[in-house]
Amino acid sequence: MSTGIDTPMCPLVNTKDLIDAQEVAGLLRLAHPNSVSTYLRRYPDMPRPVLDLGAGRPRLWLKPQMLRWARARQAATTDSRSGGSR
Repeated sequence: MSTGIDTPMCPLVNTKDLIDAQEVAGLLRLAHPNSVSTYLRRYPDMPRPVLDLGAGRPRLWLKPQMLRWARARQAATTDSRSGGSR
């Protein structure tokens, strides 16, 4: 039975999968969490935060998404250095 209210469905997120800029920086081996903002501008394919409350407020990413992106980026970097696939 419909309540008559159209509410958008939000995906369920395991809170254990949420990481902040400091953890993202650690995954990407960046020297400082502020470097994550630079990466967001530099790499349009980088996963965006699932929670962004605005300037000076926390941003949170999904760890599984960041791990996949970091691995894919590392593989692409390794491939380009070795001359691509053979």
